[in-house]
Amino acid sequence: MRAVVLEEFAGPLEVREIERPTPGEGQVLVRIHASGVNPLDTKIRAGRAAHARVRPPAVLGMDLAGQVVETGAGVSGFTPGDEVYGLTGGVGDLQGSLAQFAAVDARLLARKPATLSMREAAALPLAVITAWEGLMDRAGVRAGQKVLVHGGAGGVGSVAVQIAAARGAEVFATASAARTPLVRRLGAVPIDYTSVPVERYVAEHTGGAGFDIVFDTVGGPVLDASFEAVRTYTGHVVSALGWGTHALAPLSFRAATYSGIFTLLPMLTGRGREHHGEILREAAALVDEGKLRPLLDGTRYTLADVADAHRSVESGTADGKVVVDVEP
Repeated sequence: MRAVVLEEFAGPLEVREIERPTPGEGQVLVRIHASGVNPLDTKIRAGRAAHARVRPPAVLGMDLAGQVVETGAGVSGFTPGDEVYGLTGGVGDLQGSLAQFAAVDARLLARKPATLSMREAAALPLAVITAWEGLMDRAGVRAGQKVLVHGGAGGVGSVAVQIAAARGAEVFATASAARTPLVRRLGAVPIDYTSVPVERYVAEHTGGAGFDIVFDTVGGPVLDASFEAVRTYTGHVVSALGWGTHALAPLSFRAATYSGIFTLLPMLTGRGREHHGEILREAAALVDEGKLRPLLDGTRYTLADVADAHRSVESGTADGKVVVDVEP
């Protein structure tokens, strides 16, 4: 089969012929139609993602959408011909999705939303699972709460806005001035972070009380701002990028709580993989109910164009999620 292989960190991504995998126990063989490109993929390629534990030579690509070709021993719930999507590889020792086929753990898969194309479905898994773990698993978002999403026009942020809105929360989201119309269309009240300081938007939108949930998808100083924006006593801050050094005093003085998200953990350890499949099934239902849609960049890429796809993500010029057509 054809696959994009990274021979060494920071080296070129080359299309090679490699052996087609055979599904083992608990695995399904998927013919991959589309592979989503995430910022983390570019960091892995550059050797700047030690937490992903990739050892070249490796096939990168975490998100996929495709069709089941064969099932291994012990697999139930999937049969050949099923259209599926998932966050299935590209980290640790798991083969990635920039290949024509992958043998993947069936627990990491769900049936593709019926109302989405393969390209659209491949744009969702990492973003959906990260947003769901933060809002649902950690913060327990519910109707009537005020939720602030930092980076509401980004990959994870745009999904988080839609999930919180679907749960009945009143959603606010930070974005640049140019992206505020998009944030509004997604269902959030936009906040231009470039011109409105934290204390002002907390006063304007919460009467100074703070937000019930603050979801940080940006990290760095934005996480510090999240500690200042959360509600006293009952507020909860969630971050997908809480890796820096931060002063906890602003959070402590509010007697609020904090959770981190590490979406890759089940893939790296093998524990908790069933929950990824559960989240994707719930997300597919939201999609088919018209409550969740991916933001997709319109540029088409093939396996031969993966380097261009990575450059688009790295440069920030993509208008939505970049997806590679593996088998159009």
